[in-house]
Amino acid sequence: MADSAPRPDSDSRDGVHPNPTDPNPTHPNPTDSNLTAPGPTDRSGPLLTVLGEAVIDLVPHGEPGGYKARPGGSPFNVAVGLARLGHRTALMARLADNAFGRQLRAYAAREGLDLTPAPLAAEPTTLAVISLDEQARANYDFYLDGTADWQWTAAEAERVPPDTDVLHVGSIASWTAPGADHVYAAAAERHAEDRTLISYDPNVRPGLLGDPLAARPLIERWIRVAHVVKASRDDLAWLYPDTAPEAVAAHWLALGPALVVVTDGPHGATLHQRETRIHRPGRAVRLADTVGAGDAFTAGLLSALIRRGIHSPAPLRAARTGHLVAALDDAVLVSALTCERVGADPPYAATGLRDGPARALTPADLTFARPARS
Repeated sequence: MADSAPRPDSDSRDGVHPNPTDPNPTHPNPTDSNLTAPGPTDRSGPLLTVLGEAVIDLVPHGEPGGYKARPGGSPFNVAVGLARLGHRTALMARLADNAFGRQLRAYAAREGLDLTPAPLAAEPTTLAVISLDEQARANYDFYLDGTADWQWTAAEAERVPPDTDVLHVGSIASWTAPGADHVYAAAAERHAEDRTLISYDPNVRPGLLGDPLAARPLIERWIRVAHVVKASRDDLAWLYPDTAPEAVAAHWLALGPALVVVTDGPHGATLHQRETRIHRPGRAVRLADTVGAGDAFTAGLLSALIRRGIHSPAPLRAARTGHLVAALDDAVLVSALTCERVGADPPYAATGLRDGPARALTPADLTFARPARS
């Protein structure tokens, strides 16, 4: 454990979490017979690289006061979600050479992630101790002083695979010194080339960022080098008090991205373009907790864009409204299903997921049965 006091934060705003009392959940029992076997990762498809932290979540388990160590961290969860949806995914995270770091590395390897660009770090693993409120929303106490995730060097950040089609960056590693500047430089370089699609999720943590006025420049520099930005309504409310989400989205769009997507818990998500706004409702499920819901949304959204051939800057700018509507629906579904599971445990793609890319996914397209790896 890092030699520091825990830093508290809450996760009530993250992702699209549903109504726990609804009698008609989004997904049938994971063992339901109408679910087909999942297909393997598409090794010939676009390469997604996810850059950011990989932490250990200590999740309440068993007796009161008991915890189970589970892999986590927003970027790590996004990478796992993408791999489970059948996409070729590389993880750039600084993985410690300790028991927790080896747990993260082994878990990532089992999920089929390419760890070639993931540096081996001398520093310890970041820990996040999770507690759940009465609505099963996650609250976090972070142990992160001097840990591996924030110590990026310029050379390490330059290890983005050259054939990366989509680069997703986000969360605490994007705005935490001393490594954040190197992470930003790696993304900014690829944004300037206008070939790699840059996705960004600030994953605002008020307890770590401290002051909205100081945090805004840290976040807005990332908005300028992203094509797709996803944030929660609560993220925006903390960063820009007394400003409507629509006004914040318009401000961010003026900084450069093609899409700004704002999630709003059980109320769904809204996609903003310069001249278009698309809202899709949330889905009701049997709620377990909201851990990883926002990350599952991001994975579902990026997967949906890839399935529709919208995984580079030019096609994104010209994307058809119908495809964006279906992409939002896909993201909401993937997020909602994750809320039915304890911890960050997103669904796998079922066989045939890539067929009919214009249609939105249904629960039968997804499963929680782990596929056999070839």
